[in-house]
Amino acid sequence: MAKKVEKKETPAVPLSPSRVKVLYETEVVPYLMKKFGYKSIMQVPKLVKIVVNTGLGDIKDNQKSMQTVEKELAQITGQKAVYRKATKSVANFKLREGMNIGLKVTLRGRRMYDFYDKLVSIALPRVRDFRGVSDKAFDGRGNYALGLKEQLIFPEITYDQVEKIRGMDVAIVTTAQTDEEARELLKALGMPFKK
Repeated sequence: MAKKVEKKETPAVPLSPSRVKVLYETEVVPYLMKKFGYKSIMQVPKLVKIVVNTGLGDIKDNQKSMQTVEKELAQITGQKAVYRKATKSVANFKLREGMNIGLKVTLRGRRMYDFYDKLVSIALPRVRDFRGVSDKAFDGRGNYALGLKEQLIFPEITYDQVEKIRGMDVAIVTTAQTDEEARELLKALGMPFKK
């Protein structure tokens, strides 16, 4: 009779917390509590999710190009993209209801913090003639929208393999009640607003 060999399980190495999350908990929370006079830590605004969205209007018939864009978006965000479909038909744009017209990725938790860190510290400084992002792109409820003109600013994308330069929208959703609170939160987390 053969003896059972016991397998020794190696303990999983815990991931160190994201740099942005550590910054938020150690410096941003006390700063915002002092600035706005919050009574509880739960009142302090925080990031909820980041939505990255790109349109496929010019390649809606080319399946190979759509897969290329999907792969690029997955490389940038670290998460699989979801196709967005047209809700109604528009004859002028040769668009039928149900056609794929865009890709969307919703990031939460660790991936959200990692993407925000990469966006602020690596990608935005690589934009040509960068002088900061607008501080007027808030929606009145504490959420921020940012448009990027090209995917080449992200380090995961190699210039030689890019089929076409394509832009994307980045929406940063926070729990802030006002735009001023959201602006201070993002500024404290390193968002380079124009002077």
